[in-house]
Amino acid sequence: MTAESPQAAGGAGGAATAAAETVHYGHGHHSDGRLKLAVGAIGVVFGDIGTSPLYAFRETFAGHHPIEADRLHIYGVLSLVFWSMMLVVTFKYVLTIMKADNKGEGGSLALLALISRSSGEKRWTWPIILLGVFATALFYGDSMITPAMSVLSATEGLSYVNKGFEPYIVPIALAILIGIFAIQSRGTAKVGMLFGPIMLAYFTMLAILGLIHIVDHPGIILETLNPVNALRFFYVDGFTAFIALGAVVLAVTGAEALYADMGHFGRGPIGLSWLTFVLPALMLNYMGQGAMVLEADMGPRGDLIADPFFQMMPDAWQVPVVILAILATIIASQAVISGAFSLTQQAIQLGFMPRLRVEHTSASAQGQIYIPMVNWGLMVMVIILVLFFGSSSNLAAAYGIAVTGAMFIDTCLLSVVLFTLWKWPAWKALPVLAIFFIVDIAYFGANLIKVPDGGWVPLAIGLIIFTLLTT
Repeated sequence: MTAESPQAAGGAGGAATAAAETVHYGHGHHSDGRLKLAVGAIGVVFGDIGTSPLYAFRETFAGHHPIEADRLHIYGVLSLVFWSMMLVVTFKYVLTIMKADNKGEGGSLALLALISRSSGEKRWTWPIILLGVFATALFYGDSMITPAMSVLSATEGLSYVNKGFEPYIVPIALAILIGIFAIQSRGTAKVGMLFGPIMLAYFTMLAILGLIHIVDHPGIILETLNPVNALRFFYVDGFTAFIALGAVVLAVTGAEALYADMGHFGRGPIGLSWLTFVLPALMLNYMGQGAMVLEADMGPRGDLIADPFFQMMPDAWQVPVVILAILATIIASQAVISGAFSLTQQAIQLGFMPRLRVEHTSASAQGQIYIPMVNWGLMVMVIILVLFFGSSSNLAAAYGIAVTGAMFIDTCLLSVVLFTLWKWPAWKALPVLAIFFIVDIAYFGANLIKVPDGGWVPLAIGLIIFTLLTT
């Protein structure tokens, strides 16, 4: 079924439902209970943040601004990763921002619609709307980098299965990415049924790989949970700690997806799956990577830190781990592409974009849409990014700045919600906002250092799209 009109998802908050339904059809929107929704959320919402262990820890120590892999730095980085997940993902998004829903829907544009409707004709509304539109523009930049980064990082694992794969890693990544975009017009209802089980298996694998190494170094658990290690890192080596934030933030990219997909799964099931399954699995894997490096002598550490994720697996596990990692990155890419379609539809409905051809790929799930112009535009940009940067490590320099910019804007929008919609008193709102702004500004500042290395790419993309949306 084809339509020139975007009136399918209805209302400014359609992104969450559309993004989720596009990849989640088959888990059942009207399902038998919260647990099934929580499992479904694992297959859709956590793809981006779930693939971060493939590169986040590596980039902190062996990226463009490498730091020494000693006890102080490893404990400090792991503590920063854990407390970033607690402050950014758990406290900011799951427990706070996700309460600000527009008729059950989430996402930046839904939040904008909520603020705009409640503020009426107040003159300060337009600057806030422009902020939200810029966050949306940054998301498009992110939706180009995420598939390139995640699929490249997974296919690089093939070189550990067989060294002969090394010259073919970029062509294989490109073939997978082109395949992902090529199937969009057919809808993803059938394969969507597999996403939940695949991601369940993937996160279980992350946890097991981590536990294998934590057993040899159990003290790392308490060291990671102890915020003193993060503070000591800043106290002893402040500038290095600040630089490290630019890579640590890669561990929380994808936090905004929890909010964007809220409309389909609900805040409760997303929070449940995050706190009871996804967060523990991610942290066990990060701690396992740290434990493995710490257990090695200083000499071999350099080799391990060059790619800790793929070196933490037993030899017999290499093929299944790499296959699961590639499948997980495909699912992460699918969620971001679906989000771009949904966001485009919202932007059209809100009058920021001209009408584009919107195809409905399912007769029974109205949120399943396909926008040819967006699909092929994203594909061309993703191919250019892969060819231009050539490796996930090079791409990591471009990754993060768009995400941290969008997170900062989310906090700005949240401040409006706290004071004007929820009527929070200053004594309650200001401490919460202070924590969020300090974290956001620190991360954004650390990522600005990446601008010469490739951080300019998502900023340029964001500015071009922002100009298109506002003229």
